[in-house]
Amino acid sequence: MKHVYSAEALRDLERLHEFIAEENPAAASRAARELLDGMRGLRRFPRMGKRVSIAPGQFAPGEIRDWFTGDHIVRYLILDDRIVILRVWHGKEDRHEK
Repeated sequence: MKHVYSAEALRDLERLHEFIAEENPAAASRAARELLDGMRGLRRFPRMGKRVSIAPGQFAPGEIRDWFTGDHIVRYLILDDRIVILRVWHGKEDRHEK
């Protein structure tokens, strides 16, 4: 199973990297590498994340899950032939404003 990134997820990854890089560029690169490596692991075990309930009236063509890795949360969608990384947040971020 392959994985792809939504435009929002790519912006999230860039934003997280820039935030960490302001204080420590090496730590930012390390965190990005760990996140990307972890997301590649979803290809082998796509259901390792916690299933997310969808609000009534919403429809998703597949199964939405949150995977917790270190201090980050990766929201992804499982479709028949691929995983779509939807969003990436730091665990302390207010996700309601995203």
